[in-house]
Amino acid sequence: MLEDYLGRLKSVKGKIDELRRHLEVERGEKKIRELEEMASAPGFWSKEGQSKTLKELSFLKEKKDEWNKLGGLYQEIVTLGELLREEEDKDLNKEMETKLLLLERKIGKLQIESLLRGKNDHANAIISIHPGAGGTDSCDWAEILLRMYLGWTEKKGYQRRLVEYIAGEEAGIKTATVVVEGRFAYGHLKGEVGIHRLVRISPFDSAHRRHTSFAAVDVIPEVEDVEVEIKESDLKIDTFRAGGPGGQHVNVTDSAVRITYLPKGIIVQCQDERSQHKNKATAMRILKARLHNLYELEREKESKRRHGEKARIEWGNQVRSYVLHPYTLVKDHQTGVEKGDVEKVFKGEIDEFVTASLRRLAKY
Repeated sequence: MLEDYLGRLKSVKGKIDELRRHLEVERGEKKIRELEEMASAPGFWSKEGQSKTLKELSFLKEKKDEWNKLGGLYQEIVTLGELLREEEDKDLNKEMETKLLLLERKIGKLQIESLLRGKNDHANAIISIHPGAGGTDSCDWAEILLRMYLGWTEKKGYQRRLVEYIAGEEAGIKTATVVVEGRFAYGHLKGEVGIHRLVRISPFDSAHRRHTSFAAVDVIPEVEDVEVEIKESDLKIDTFRAGGPGGQHVNVTDSAVRITYLPKGIIVQCQDERSQHKNKATAMRILKARLHNLYELEREKESKRRHGEKARIEWGNQVRSYVLHPYTLVKDHQTGVEKGDVEKVFKGEIDEFVTASLRRLAKY
């Protein structure tokens, strides 16, 4: 048993050394000192952007503390290993196993975070889900996907707001938008962009035939301090009564807001708040994020075209197939990851797919 522990400990040491390089620990410590100097300088509180500086400083300190605790736990386990070399002890063995498992889990979490180094990976995410062709079945499938992502965000501890929900005529949804708030929300979800395919015996077909349904998932970052010029004359703003899974009060007044950006034909709706003003503010946030993402895509496409490179994954790519008949299987077409328990996936257990996608994207 001791040899097994020592082998795992050696493997852990290699991973910690690799993480130190990937996470640029020393560079992070240097950045903390720089930000602390900025925060203590005269006139700091009167400058623009001080909130962003303090948020970054808080995050870096949190990461430093997490790294130090990881190092402390590793040293405790090394000491336990030395004690076990001298004498076998049942209680020490149990403590060794418990702490080694904890260390391995913490390292796994940091390994995933080390992949989240994209420009906007740290940002909130805005998820939009739209059914494809296929009528009621596709609308129902879009709602199943919505529940899957809401389940995942709950498991991860993210805050989420269902800001737009338009019910289908018979079942499911015509469209839904969720704002996922929390660090690295976009980084985790960016690989979900594209077409998701469901194969099942349709619950809406009296002949019980097998149907294939499609739904499109789009994920964009909500970037802070985004500079997007929007003229008031380019906006058409409508108010209406909210529908869908809101509270009773939501449906009584014209609190929901629909904003149309006329030059691009982009429509944004928000209905999750009781206040029309709050809904308008949220809708404008989403509109700015979508315009920023659109302009970024256009710039990137032009740059890739000039250099003959492939642009990033786009909306039309098929991401994953979910098969309920004649067998049960979820297969990710981009990473090859497969899971047989479809119901668990529908409840939000998609970490294997998310992690595999991050590893794949990190190679590019």
